Amino acid sequence: MIGQLHSVVIDAPDAHALAGFYAELLGMEVKGAPGDDWVVVTGAGYRIAFQQAPELVPPDWPDPRRPQQFHLDIRVADIDEAEPKVLALGARRLPGGGGDFRVYADPVGHPFCLVWDA
Repeated sequence: MIGQLHSVVIDAPDAHALAGFYAELLGMEVKGAPGDDWVVVTGAGYRIAFQQAPELVPPDWPDPRRPQQFHLDIRVADIDEAEPKVLALGARRLPGGGGDFRVYADPVGHPFCLVWDA
């Protein structure tokens, strides 16, 4: 092993707002203030960082001209319970999915999946 993963870093036009979305979705804590160029969410041994990128051109999944750049798979116990909650946070459903996952976009447009044991 050469190193260990420290952070997943996601660009956003408003780093604090997107950090708040993921903190609420994952039950994590936001470390940073509105207007900060770098905000971190932590919890359960995980860390996701968000950096200010005011000129961000969001992905338009599944359009290959504006690819997804990254995505997170988030395990849920009950998709029928989880989906309305994630939509209420500001996510939107995207095309695609299968027997054990559904695809969404966060408020900035980054794709992520809710996955469960089907």
